[in-house]
Amino acid sequence: MTTAAPEADDIHLNAYQGPLKPTDNPFAELTENVIRVTEVPKPPRAWYIAFAISLAALTMFGGSIGYVFYEGIGAWGNMIPVAWAFPIVNFVFWVGIGHAGTLISAILFLLRARWRTAINRSAEAMTIFAVICALTFPGIHIGRPWLPYWMFPIPNQMDLWPQFRSPLEWDVFAVGTYFTVSLLFWYIGMIPDLAAIRDRAKERTRQAIYGAFAMGWRGSSRQWHRYERAYLILAALATPLVLSVHSVVSFDFATAQLPGWHTTIFPPYFVAGAIFSGFAMVVTLLVPARQFFGLKRIIRMEHLENMNKVILATGTMVGYAYGMEFFIAWYGANPYETFAFVNRAFGPYAWAYWTMVSCNVIFPQLFWFKKIRTSIPAMMVICALVNVGMWFERFVIIVTSLNRDFLPSSWGYFLPTAFDFMTLVGSFGLFFTLFLLFCRYLPLVAVAEVKATLPEAHAHDGDH
Repeated sequence: MTTAAPEADDIHLNAYQGPLKPTDNPFAELTENVIRVTEVPKPPRAWYIAFAISLAALTMFGGSIGYVFYEGIGAWGNMIPVAWAFPIVNFVFWVGIGHAGTLISAILFLLRARWRTAINRSAEAMTIFAVICALTFPGIHIGRPWLPYWMFPIPNQMDLWPQFRSPLEWDVFAVGTYFTVSLLFWYIGMIPDLAAIRDRAKERTRQAIYGAFAMGWRGSSRQWHRYERAYLILAALATPLVLSVHSVVSFDFATAQLPGWHTTIFPPYFVAGAIFSGFAMVVTLLVPARQFFGLKRIIRMEHLENMNKVILATGTMVGYAYGMEFFIAWYGANPYETFAFVNRAFGPYAWAYWTMVSCNVIFPQLFWFKKIRTSIPAMMVICALVNVGMWFERFVIIVTSLNRDFLPSSWGYFLPTAFDFMTLVGSFGLFFTLFLLFCRYLPLVAVAEVKATLPEAHAHDGDH
């Protein structure tokens, strides 16, 4: 992999890095190419621009939440009957974004898919940061920000336990477990690379910080044996989470007696959609990262193409689910269910529904063509549209099912306020701020895992 002729864009990298020069030792070259990103005094200018924009959005996020805490959730557009609106839409969206990391890391690891090694570290980091974004919304949505601990399985000051039959309580267990296992999986896999940064560090401070997180790693046979066993166990624990976490989130809706929500198709439908949006976000993040940090010969086109194939497959599943929803509404002969879906496609929110269908079903079908599947501009546009479409999917499910109640006198049209949009954009600021800090101070690529694939990769050095 690393001894292939570099791409044209690899030869003239940012001045802070210098050119990538192939050496006789591909292992040393791989370590140098990945870890020097964390060692240089200044990252590329594009990193500073992106970080400034993300930090500004994060500041807006904190300010908008502070204002909502002061003024009350009436600052948002939430109203009756649409009591669940942007906060829950954002919560479900961000939980879904995190699914690609676990699938790439755990399931593809157990299936011994070699191509995952160049992208799994970034995908795992994306999972952690997406779940952090998701966890902020239930706490601020309750309207009483001083009582979020009521969602946890502890008695409150009135000696009342939470309602364990509520799917909102199940979210606490599901998302909390998902975050804990994903964080452990990400950290355990990074220990050998943290030790490499420690050993290369010149400053005492860097040696102490990275050395503390490396936990005394010396690369002995005993340590590698323990490491591989722990990694395998965590992968086995994380695998069922891919299916269970978003299934539990879908129960928030499926267990409600509400047309548009009360359907058994939601668990597999939500899981396919989560993987779909998660892979689109991974591609969106990795294309600029490989460009600005000179990693094109490690994160190769074949990795991006494989992810685009997964996006195509899961996008087709999501399109099938959309069709099945209408079939179930018709076949069930429930007039309320039929009305909910006809209203969804042709009612006041038809613009949102057809935006969702276009972004999630129509545009991903372009990935059938290899020329588009391997085109950087095309995949960036399509993956951005997928993320837009998946946010609209959650908007359509929540808002269009609530805005038409059983009594026409209870109907209402939800209109978001400026604080709704500020909270949404601000959550992206939190996500990208964390990811950019990760790119700057931690290795983007799992160096130890990629090294294990080098002998197999050398056979394909000509396929660059």
